Amino acid sequence: MSNVVQPFQLLVITLAGWPNRHQRAVIDYLIEENRVLKAQLEAQRLRFTDAQRRRLAVKAKVLGRRLLDELETLLTPGTLLARHRKLIAEKWTDARKGPGRPRVAQEIANLVVRMARENDGWGYARIQGALANLGHVVAPNTVKNIRKRQGIEPA
Repeated sequence: MSNVVQPFQLLVITLAGWPNRHQRAVIDYLIEENRVLKAQLEAQRLRFTDAQRRRLAVKAKVLGRRLLDELETLLTPGTLLARHRKLIAEKWTDARKGPGRPRVAQEIANLVVRMARENDGWGYARIQGALANLGHVVAPNTVKNIRKRQGIEPA
């Protein structure tokens, strides 16, 4: 093998460098455009939607702090990366629900009230059994609590 560059190798090197130069020119233009826009908006506070913040944070994470420090970004690198950390934390944190069990569906509560009013002698277990026959599974205590909330005395 000789150290002389063959014509084919020269062609490959030239073609490989062209997209890189083109991309660099596009990036330089966008950086300069960003500087101009930032200078025009200097006095105004920028407001971003959550979707915009999310997109910027994801792109900023890919670049990393070192490269972000070199760029003229609309937000500081610390702000962008903090937002990304917050996104990751939200992803792995379960949404908190209110305390206790969820309420019984209003349809079931209405059925309990109707059965209790129409059948004075029916107790909690009897109403629970009737609801089970209709395909609604509830505990006797649930029936008791619904009756109590509605002011219906026990049988």
